[in-house]
Amino acid sequence: MCVGRSYNPHAMAARRSHTNPIRRIADFAGRRRLRVAGLMSGTSADGVDVAVVDISESGVHVAAFDTVPYPAAVRRRIFQLFDPSTARLDEICRFNFLLGELYADALIAVCRRSRVPLSSIDLIGSHGQTIQHLPERARIGGRAVSSTLQIGEPSVIAQRMGITTVADFRPRDMAAGGQGAPLVPYADYVLFRHRTRSRIVQNIGGIANLTWLPARCRVGDVVAFDTGPGNMVIDAVVSLLTGGRRHFDKDGAMAAGGKVCSALLTECLRHPFFARRPPKSTGREEFGLPYARRFLAAARKKGLEPADIVATATALTATTIADAYRRFLPRLPDEVVLAGGGARNRALVAMLRSGLEGIHIRLSDELGVNADAREAVSFAILAYATVKGLPGNVPSATGASEPVVLGKIVPA
Repeated sequence: MCVGRSYNPHAMAARRSHTNPIRRIADFAGRRRLRVAGLMSGTSADGVDVAVVDISESGVHVAAFDTVPYPAAVRRRIFQLFDPSTARLDEICRFNFLLGELYADALIAVCRRSRVPLSSIDLIGSHGQTIQHLPERARIGGRAVSSTLQIGEPSVIAQRMGITTVADFRPRDMAAGGQGAPLVPYADYVLFRHRTRSRIVQNIGGIANLTWLPARCRVGDVVAFDTGPGNMVIDAVVSLLTGGRRHFDKDGAMAAGGKVCSALLTECLRHPFFARRPPKSTGREEFGLPYARRFLAAARKKGLEPADIVATATALTATTIADAYRRFLPRLPDEVVLAGGGARNRALVAMLRSGLEGIHIRLSDELGVNADAREAVSFAILAYATVKGLPGNVPSATGASEPVVLGKIVPA
């Protein structure tokens, strides 16, 4: 049972201030069980996913999950930060701190709804909001550098909540020569590996990415990479077609009422990302709003109706996912486990079933992890790995030269 006092972060900070914060971090290594809150906001920037997860050597249990939407005005301004032509340095600076506050508020709200005492949470793992991800190296000042930027200041979260916070997971992998993505394969390995079945965990968020888990696999056997757009192009096209009145195709209803334009789909499949061999990652830089505008212009030039346009955008996601399995994996899996918002898109899932005939496709919900919660749960697991001193990246997925401990720890 929660009491009101449990939701006073200042009181929490005061109660914990008598303990040396560095000693408290060191104590995590010896703890058998930790309750970790995972905070995540993806490329769709809908809001903050919050998962409260009990993690021990014997398993992972999700105690609570919910999503707290961003205020509409905040979401609009975040999208301006995605675009170098509209992003301002002072806005990035301010939104870094604002999102830290909103992440803390989201955790408080979800714990209140779920009747989980904040005082029971040992650790927070926050992915933040990616506003730029540039894994391909560019030459600057005589050096070739890759880079990434997530905002949502973890110092604000730790101070507000009085809870040690781990954040900024991607840069360490990139420092080791990796692409900083995908990072959830380690968590997929923890959650979904199986002794007798080969599995693909297929996330369909803004970007679609897969984790290949052969039967009886070890971490070194895992393969993972981004397959291309997930919901990103679909969502942008729906927004453009409706003048911003709708932000996504609920349940795939528009796509289900349309017909795929094979000529436009064939043109889209020529994008060089789809032929690029893994490890590889992508984002708004390749498949964001400018891409969606070009897609829509090409569709209108062919005289397509709105439903046909959305159906073709949906087919782009489904086709590139299925093609990636056949191009880049050693064999097709025994089953596919779907996660992410796209797992709820019935038209998209139907297209996947058609393209992967004979392969069992199921939601991660059936395996105990809400399909919408998978990434937030993953960053809770990554934070747990960090304080235990365990590598959280999978070099075969990111291209890093070695396994490394991820994240930056902000003491409470």
